[in-house]
Amino acid sequence: MRSARRSAPSPAAADLRERILSATRELLRESRFDSLSVADILDAAGVSRASFYFYFPSKQAVLGDLVREAVAQGQQAARPWTEQELDPITALRAGVTDGARLWRENAGVLMAIVESWGSDEGLRELWLEQMYLFTEAATARIESDPHAGPRLGSTRARAVAASLTWMGERLYYLAAASVPPFDDEEVLIDTLTTAWTSILYGDSMPELPPRER
Repeated sequence: MRSARRSAPSPAAADLRERILSATRELLRESRFDSLSVADILDAAGVSRASFYFYFPSKQAVLGDLVREAVAQGQQAARPWTEQELDPITALRAGVTDGARLWRENAGVLMAIVESWGSDEGLRELWLEQMYLFTEAATARIESDPHAGPRLGSTRARAVAASLTWMGERLYYLAAASVPPFDDEEVLIDTLTTAWTSILYGDSMPELPPRER
């Protein structure tokens, strides 16, 4: 009797899916998402239309998978602060620095979602969900922080976490779009680190070494 369990995809099938993702990622380095067609992806990936639609219902679904991959890396970048692995100031700078690198390496994909989520319901739901995850992690970290928690209180903590998260999204986007002064990565990192630390810690913020000011 044939098992009802779905078999794992064959190596060839997994390769086809990855080729679609990789081709789209590369195309987005040079092209805007709204100008990109499924036919463009087929040509770049070297796959048939039937193969494409076997794995993805639309180009938006391809972008969605690429965004999830990038966001998973972003969550890792934030761990030194959210998991309290380092002192908060060092951890925030490390997270902001890794965030800048992540956006630089995934600029096409992340710019595409920022530019497209307002006009596509599926992408809107996806991006709001990802930003919510960052906001929730930041809120939990703030509320458990012995300095930031009492300073802000539980109600303000969520609003502050959301504000800082969305500010980061906007400044990283401007940097990826080469908009001054945020096209200078050091300016970007210093600005975001200062915003987070001054709002969360204020005068109670520990002294930074001179080279990190």
